[in-house]
Amino acid sequence: MLIRVATRGSALAIWQAEYVSELLRSADASVEVQLVRVSTQGDRDKITPLEVIGGKGVFVKEVQLAVLDDRADIAVHSGKDLPAVTPDGLVVAAVPERGDPRDVLVGTSLKDLPNGATVATGSIRRRAQLASLRPDLRFETLRGNIETRLLRAEAFDAIVMAAAALARLELKPEVVDRLAVATMIPQVAQGAIAIECRSDDAELRMRLGDLDHSKSRTAFDTERSFLAEVGGDCELPIAGHAVVDAGTVEFSAAILSPGGQTVLTETRSGTEPQRLGRDVARWLLDEQGGANLLGRP
Repeated sequence: MLIRVATRGSALAIWQAEYVSELLRSADASVEVQLVRVSTQGDRDKITPLEVIGGKGVFVKEVQLAVLDDRADIAVHSGKDLPAVTPDGLVVAAVPERGDPRDVLVGTSLKDLPNGATVATGSIRRRAQLASLRPDLRFETLRGNIETRLLRAEAFDAIVMAAAALARLELKPEVVDRLAVATMIPQVAQGAIAIECRSDDAELRMRLGDLDHSKSRTAFDTERSFLAEVGGDCELPIAGHAVVDAGTVEFSAAILSPGGQTVLTETRSGTEPQRLGRDVARWLLDEQGGANLLGRP
């Protein structure tokens, strides 16, 4: 059986696609895999801030379209790049075991950042959370693939990246400060890999279902239900992280003002993942003033 895997062309995206391909081959030795490399808007425009060019969808829309157009059978994404709503005709069929969800500072540690230091990141969430911790910091936009950002790191006091990206590409910068979730709540689904296929492909959905990691999928669904309730189809200063233990989900989330002056957080536990994510979102939006922070009536 041949399975065509749509993926972005970056080194990290190819690693993820190859990882999923190996999982498929390990589950069934008769499976053959062909990578279908797709150029996305986010790959082509490496300068414009994400919130300006379209936020989360800029790294996935063309990859999803390759599956919908039958140029590929599945799409492999970084979970954090997925918009809140899955397009008609597609389904997230599997979430393999999640990697490290944390953010990292590269170049120096948070405690060693000098007063007025310049930190580079393309994420409004990371800027807002760091500004709330250190109002003295200055920020520069940094876009591009992992290797490009690391090459530019020396131009700044520190840059912010995802821990999972460094681990997967076996990159080991000299100074890496892994930020605890209590210090910086990660992006929704950061560290997770999401596998989509056509919703009417019952055979492939069943095959991919064998790759689903129960705890990772539960955390993924909790965090994305929060994202969907907030309405996160563009880059917003929001964060969410779920931990699953013995059937109970502990979920922490935040909504921030873009400059980090105001931070609204909530942590709750429950046994219904999607309801938990929605309830936390509604509490922060309606009861704590999050809707006003996001500029909504």
